[in-house]
Amino acid sequence: MDTATPVETLRVPIKLGDRSYDIHIGCGLLGDAASWAGLPASSDALIVSNTTVAPLYAARLAAQLAGRHRRVLQIALPDGEAFKDAATLGLVYDRLLADGCDRKTVLYALGGGVVGDMAGFAAACYMRGVPFVQVPTTLLAQVDSSVGGKTAINHPLGKNMIGAFYQPARVICDLDLLDTLPERELSAGLAEVIKYGPIADPAFFDWIEANIDALRACDKPALAHAVRRSCEIKAEVVGQDEREGGLRAILNFGHTFGHAIETGLGYGQWLHGEAVGCGMVMAADLSARLGLADAALVPRLQALCRRAGLPVQAPALPLARWMALMRGDKKSEAGEIRFVLIEGLGHALVRPAPDALVAAVIAAHTAPA
Repeated sequence: MDTATPVETLRVPIKLGDRSYDIHIGCGLLGDAASWAGLPASSDALIVSNTTVAPLYAARLAAQLAGRHRRVLQIALPDGEAFKDAATLGLVYDRLLADGCDRKTVLYALGGGVVGDMAGFAAACYMRGVPFVQVPTTLLAQVDSSVGGKTAINHPLGKNMIGAFYQPARVICDLDLLDTLPERELSAGLAEVIKYGPIADPAFFDWIEANIDALRACDKPALAHAVRRSCEIKAEVVGQDEREGGLRAILNFGHTFGHAIETGLGYGQWLHGEAVGCGMVMAADLSARLGLADAALVPRLQALCRRAGLPVQAPALPLARWMALMRGDKKSEAGEIRFVLIEGLGHALVRPAPDALVAAVIAAHTAPA
């Protein structure tokens, strides 16, 4: 971990008219008053965290918010993808209502993607919408799930199937919070960094390959560049297609296969980023078999995912189960599975593929039962 090299605080704007906001990226942001300046002030704030993150950082965040709010309330949800559900979401509403929080209450999502999604969805629904701020504590959340306003909970029949588009007031990406991140979680976040190269930026793909060891070592300058470039690419896409009417779907590269893995195994067995990493290898293979991408992309992506600490072989699920789960994906239309595919490095598209070809990809990348 690099603690000697100073990291400049960076800002990446998300341009969405009256819903625009900034992403702040740097070190020491949690304790910097400038991070919170200009955010909505109100009588009440609710820090939504989980039982892992809250003991580490909730008190520090509450201390910063004390001057902006009369009451700073906290709730620590159970940790894990298995709890990203309606019952756990209800705990947030219970706390807001029990404490008489009004429609100007500000929610602060302090945690990874699960916390960010649920706090954002709660903010979108409580009294038909209250402000919220993302304070992501995982690499995956900093480069992907905290940015762009997609909020959701899971359903037993599909991941992220119940949710809303609802933009935060700000995203605070404090790289120092990654110091307590377990190695497996860091690797999962790298999957969402890696995806930006094949879909949008070949030079960034080259840079990730050259710097993957530094990223895994939590080198702060390397992390700052990775988070900034990832957010810049996502900001450009979201700015053109906020509600995923077309272009934004390319951000789901690897997710059709990946979501099937998560749902098929049971939420939490594989981390989201682990499933996406494996799913990207499978989607690259499908792209090559369709003649869209160079076949060399498959072993290249496979090698990079391995170096990132990600699985590259899918678990053994029955083919019928794979196909049923993928037909339930949000990109599917009229029962037709649509995949994010690579059409030349740096460019992605969404299109269907023949079932027989999809089955061949699954067979080629499935671990023996």
